[in-house]
Amino acid sequence: MTAVVVPKINSNDARYLLLEWVAADGATVRPGDVLALVETSKTVEELAAEREGVLRHLVAEGAECAPGEAIASLAGPAPVRPAPDAAPDAAPDAAPDAAPAAGPELVVTAPARRLMDELGIGEDALRSLGKKLIRREDVAALTHPAPTHPAPTRSALDTASTAPVGAPSVADVSRRGAAREETGPGSGRTADDIVLPVSQRRVAEVVARAHREVPAACTVVKVDVEDALRLGRELTPALRTLIGLPELLVKAVAGLAGRFELLFATPVGPGRVRRAAAAHVGVTMDVGKGLFVPVVRDATGRSLREISRTLMAYRVAALRGGLHEEDLSGGNITLTLHNESTVTLAIPIVFPGQICALSLAAPQREIVPAPGGGDGSAGFAVRHTVHLGLAYDHRYVNGHDAIVFLDALRAALEAPAALAEDPA
Repeated sequence: MTAVVVPKINSNDARYLLLEWVAADGATVRPGDVLALVETSKTVEELAAEREGVLRHLVAEGAECAPGEAIASLAGPAPVRPAPDAAPDAAPDAAPDAAPAAGPELVVTAPARRLMDELGIGEDALRSLGKKLIRREDVAALTHPAPTHPAPTRSALDTASTAPVGAPSVADVSRRGAAREETGPGSGRTADDIVLPVSQRRVAEVVARAHREVPAACTVVKVDVEDALRLGRELTPALRTLIGLPELLVKAVAGLAGRFELLFATPVGPGRVRRAAAAHVGVTMDVGKGLFVPVVRDATGRSLREISRTLMAYRVAALRGGLHEEDLSGGNITLTLHNESTVTLAIPIVFPGQICALSLAAPQREIVPAPGGGDGSAGFAVRHTVHLGLAYDHRYVNGHDAIVFLDALRAALEAPAALAEDPA
């Protein structure tokens, strides 16, 4: 008998939610079959069987489980029953009355089954999909044909796997999790209580840990981004991908990893950090389904176009609930975006395991002194400016280091042409 153990999916969560058993208790599974869906603080991950066997559940749906915990067991495969001997007197005309072939057995998730019931869709229709595992989005696809334009693929993320478009969103999962807790026995809650979604409670854990463990300070500079915005407008059609301040800033940050290696390092103990080989820049994205921080890996060696396409693919994946833990882990610096036009300043938290986090506020129109003319007269001009902040773990970084880093970023954004050049 082999235990099915929950792997360590990310470093921020001490426990996950066993969202759903895909394989039923007592089912015979093969290597690679999806056993269960597990929710982390940001995504829903599939747990697959590593060997063949008969599955026995040890943890119920809706329960929390910790990394390393056994949630099921796999016993040896069920014995194969010998085929019954053919009836010697079987009538040759019995064939017309035999039931038609049912086709391969389908594994239908509970949400998919509920949607099937709502829409009146039978399993015969599902077989046309050519899938063994049927999820809710597969059922929905039968009533909502796929768009004709090609969807962005995960090739843009430099990975060979395909994004699970339409995977259970964090919001959906959170609502279900909250509903379970609200109706659970012994909850002790009243009708006036507001139960936060599971995802928000996970965020709360990370934020509380950050404030508990990271003594952070923050420095802010003002940056003239008029030329950067103009460059973005020019490059967007030329490169056929969206170029804005986030893309330019990620490129600028990545270019400074070698010069400011301490800011990209990982704390490993008192007075000691581990140097990073490259910049892995996490970028916040809020698409109305919770806050995500996917990571642009190896951003140091990427062109502006590659960075832009990676971010765009992440946005699409976030909208469709298709981000994976591998997309969200491994960052060594974080850029928090505050795009609302009324936001002029934001102080980010420093994620545990990192030393710095940047904040980019929305551009503001401002009247600034203009260079004087040849006759010595002075004037004024309307320019776009932003506040660029850096929160940093004060145990490792001093204010002077922060200011020099921010000034380097300011210089890169105020003279942005070099950011459009491909890396050597």
